[in-house]
Amino acid sequence: MARLGRLGLGLAALVAIGFGVRALTMRAAASRPVVHAMVPVLASTVTAGPVRDEVQGLGTVQAFNTVSVKPQVDGQITKVFFTQGQAVKAGARLFLIDPRPYQAALDQAVATEAKDQATLNGAEGDLARYGPLVRQNYTSAKIYQDQRATVAELQAAVKIDAAAVETARLNLGYTLIRAPIAGRTGAILVNLGNVVQTTQATTLVTIAQTKPIYVGFAVTQASLAAIRRHQTQNGLTVDAYGEDGHTLLARGHLRFVNNLIDTTTGTIGLMGQFDNAHETLWPGEYVTARLVLSVQPRALTVPATAVVEGPSGYYAYVIQPDDTVVRRAVTVARLQDGRAIIAKGLAAGERVVREGQFRLANGAKVRIDRPSPTPAPAS
Repeated sequence: MARLGRLGLGLAALVAIGFGVRALTMRAAASRPVVHAMVPVLASTVTAGPVRDEVQGLGTVQAFNTVSVKPQVDGQITKVFFTQGQAVKAGARLFLIDPRPYQAALDQAVATEAKDQATLNGAEGDLARYGPLVRQNYTSAKIYQDQRATVAELQAAVKIDAAAVETARLNLGYTLIRAPIAGRTGAILVNLGNVVQTTQATTLVTIAQTKPIYVGFAVTQASLAAIRRHQTQNGLTVDAYGEDGHTLLARGHLRFVNNLIDTTTGTIGLMGQFDNAHETLWPGEYVTARLVLSVQPRALTVPATAVVEGPSGYYAYVIQPDDTVVRRAVTVARLQDGRAIIAKGLAAGERVVREGQFRLANGAKVRIDRPSPTPAPAS
């Protein structure tokens, strides 16, 4: 019995020692400061600078003018003076239709006119001689009247001959086909040696005027009021970008606003005109057209990824000088080109988190990392 008692006392002592050690351990742990892990983020600075208020739409480049060149006389094409796709000036030679039949017709018309003119000259001389004879009763008045009629008939014939000469000269001129406008030629549709006829309305080549050039595009009808409010006499600026939406191809001005809204799409058609001096725009090309309504000189912007849309609106995490973050509500005017234009909530120069927000909370400590370099494309 005594042995069992001593064993119980020993076990109780061990239990008491264990509880004491645990209490000391918990007290020491509580006395140590809690260290929170820093959250790695990417940061950006709120910048102030000029920002354009603009509307955009998908557009199509259209030639300023397009002409289908057709023959005005019949005949065989004997010469072609240009190559396909060549830029030509107005009046440049394009085709030659065999001129020999038309030269012969002109020569014949000129000869007929000369013959009738000679006959007219003789008749007018006779009429001049008959006048005194009639007054002196050496000839009858009827002969004089008949001669006057002959002269009038010959005068009309000479006028007809002159018209025939002019027609023949025009037809001869039509054998040399010239460019009616300056532009760039398309494919040659009728080759050397072919016979063309005006009754067939055959197109020989098309010429598209590319300097200047148009871009037609459409924007939502909600933008019409702002466009009319900002439109000036010189026209609003229109920028044409490539299909990627980032490569600026040309800058022009608004030339035309359609007088009718498309009720099926709720859009209004617009037309921009571009000088296109270097032919960066090509007819039929798809572009993104941006119409500049106004420019804000000092708008606040951050990367679009820096603002997060929550249940109560947009917010951003602002980085404090001690590298802790504060969640702050912001008002976003609009998103444009990957940037958020801030109307309220941020100040120029403040730092905001642009990546890694979803691991943050108010007061969290952050570590600002540098973005990883973009790997080079495989060769």
